[in-house]
Amino acid sequence: MTGEKPSPQHTTKGSQSLSLRLSTKEDSGEPVYLAGNFNGWKAGDEAYRMKPEGPGLFSFNFKDKSLLPGQMEYKYHRGGWDSVELDEYGNSAPNRLLEPRKAREALDHVPRWRKGGLAYDPAFLPEIQVISEQFEIPQLIKTRRIAALLPYDYRESDKRYPVLYLQDGQNLFDDYAPFGNWAVDKKLAVMAERGIGDIIIISIDHGEKERIAEFTPSSRTKLGSGDGKKYVRFLADTLKSYVDKHFRTLPEREHTGIGGSSMGGLISIYAGLMYPEVYGKLMIFSPSLWVMPNIHFHFLNFHDPQDIDIYLYGGEEESANMVPNIRRFQEAFQEAGKASVKFRLSVDPGGQHNEARWGEEFPRAAEWLFFKKK
Repeated sequence: MTGEKPSPQHTTKGSQSLSLRLSTKEDSGEPVYLAGNFNGWKAGDEAYRMKPEGPGLFSFNFKDKSLLPGQMEYKYHRGGWDSVELDEYGNSAPNRLLEPRKAREALDHVPRWRKGGLAYDPAFLPEIQVISEQFEIPQLIKTRRIAALLPYDYRESDKRYPVLYLQDGQNLFDDYAPFGNWAVDKKLAVMAERGIGDIIIISIDHGEKERIAEFTPSSRTKLGSGDGKKYVRFLADTLKSYVDKHFRTLPEREHTGIGGSSMGGLISIYAGLMYPEVYGKLMIFSPSLWVMPNIHFHFLNFHDPQDIDIYLYGGEEESANMVPNIRRFQEAFQEAGKASVKFRLSVDPGGQHNEARWGEEFPRAAEWLFFKKK
């Protein structure tokens, strides 16, 4: 990230220039700068301040691209790293890559900017309502914390909302979660600002030491037999009934989804297959299909499945079998031919098995499942 800093105004005989042109949806009138491996990633460098060309349009010209690195890495910002570019979902944008010797011009777009160090507008944060710290699970003779994340303007309207039930509630929005969190509340704020935040999230805490048992389907698996059948019955019969009674929901299956990651993804698949009359949408991240590799064959015969939308995500850096397993699951489900299944498969070549990465995927999955015409 360091090296000799080329002057953008330096010229030599016969030199070739490189022009960067930027468009942005959010034009606050603030200046836009470049930073990259050509200036030691120095933010707010006046030598790399872009020229305004019109509302939301900026340009910068490198007079002699032979002075640039062979592989140029760069980002746009508005004066510092607390105002750096973001993707449309409020996630950190990866470094932009360009080989100057192969280009004379690059056309870039920035959909969002970090503002004051925040990727979201606090005015759009959802209302987090803890339904109960000890919600009774009669099927397991246990209790659990259940929370609802309501749209920021829930109290100001009479609208009804689709509902997504998510596993591992401790890892969804708790700032001090030991393994990080999805930042679902902040992702929902970005979605709401974009006009697609009309959804209720129901967060179900896992059972700590009993998590594996509760998320293991109640049949032969590589982890033995678990309490999965009782757990998914609680979600479908007890919890959903309570939520539909106490919140303004759209209770029909086409407006109801379930999801989770890892073992939470596995139990969400199981729930969707066991209760196709309840769930029309599945959000499945990095599912632990190795626990039950034949889940797709074993349970497709239980019901005559109805139409269903399934968002599948996996990272190639999670394990050697993660992506092949989810591809086989998709193929087996589609070959069963018992339902009109719409799949969206998202594979990240560098994706690892962690909460932060699942949080990045969450708004993409929620938008596709609930707000896009398929």
